[in-house]
Amino acid sequence: MEKTKKDLEQKNKELTSKDYYFDSYSHYGIHEEMLKDEVRTGSYYRAILNNKHLFKDKIVMDVGCGTGILSMFAAKAGAKKVIAIDFSNIIDHTKEIIKENGYADVIKVVHKKVEDIEELPEGIEKVDVIISEWMGYCLLYESMLNTVIYARDKWLTEEGIILPDKASLFIGGIEDSNYNNEKLEYWDNVWGFKMTSIKKAVNIEPVIDTIEESNVVTNYHELKQIDIKTATVEELQLKAPFLLQCESNEYINGFVVFFTYTFSKCHVPITISTGPESTYTHWKQSLFFIKEPLTVYKDETVKGIFKLKPNNKNNRDLDISIKYVFNGEISKVAEKQKYRLR
Repeated sequence: MEKTKKDLEQKNKELTSKDYYFDSYSHYGIHEEMLKDEVRTGSYYRAILNNKHLFKDKIVMDVGCGTGILSMFAAKAGAKKVIAIDFSNIIDHTKEIIKENGYADVIKVVHKKVEDIEELPEGIEKVDVIISEWMGYCLLYESMLNTVIYARDKWLTEEGIILPDKASLFIGGIEDSNYNNEKLEYWDNVWGFKMTSIKKAVNIEPVIDTIEESNVVTNYHELKQIDIKTATVEELQLKAPFLLQCESNEYINGFVVFFTYTFSKCHVPITISTGPESTYTHWKQSLFFIKEPLTVYKDETVKGIFKLKPNNKNNRDLDISIKYVFNGEISKVAEKQKYRLR
């Protein structure tokens, strides 16, 4: 009996780590946020419905279909068949939504992890198009691109296309001491008590929020370009040098990281930016505050190395480190900070 109890406890522990991602997408609330993101959903709407020639009479796979909105876009654009795949329990709603809108004959819903599918429905062996909204915070959070790559290698025809098919990750220097101080100093006095251990924990987590373009005090540096048609899983572990030039006499107390994604196969290519200068998206930006601010003059430079890889225990989390070196007239710093995005 004791052995059985321990086995169940271990199994539950493994399921908590392994399947929390899918459980989090079972509730309609997270899908409501994404559907209401007009930049995000609108980009797919235009890429699909303004490019019906890419979908007419094609076999389409929607990886991580959620509520089925992209699958229905594809069906409306003239796809012969759409295979909509998702492992979260939102799929029960998805089936009803597809039926309600009259696409049950075109869209076939598969409630499985992509990696667990042995055969596609209706004897389909290959697909012409893969559509997926795989991007997460800092582009690669939740590691869904790994699944898109798996689907691509297993089912996409040689001349097939992926939408979107390109993405880039960028970094820049920021000054936002008010935000950082408010976030950290709060833990120095919580109703009269110090909570230093939480302050330390807060300091190693990136902040997912928006920042004004006026808070960006350097140029942007492109850390990584990803071609989804050819990328490998190994390429998604980054070690990228960067060089930032200060645009005015200022302070730098952190870095902002954001991404762009592109539908290059469209008749008129579509590129969406999630940067501070762009319209709000639910991805916001990823802010990495540093221990001590840098005092910088215009044209001085900060160089560094940005590393990113999946966490060993939960590969949907990201371990990130930023090494930065600054040799300015007033301050000189060589520092490395580690972060965990979860």
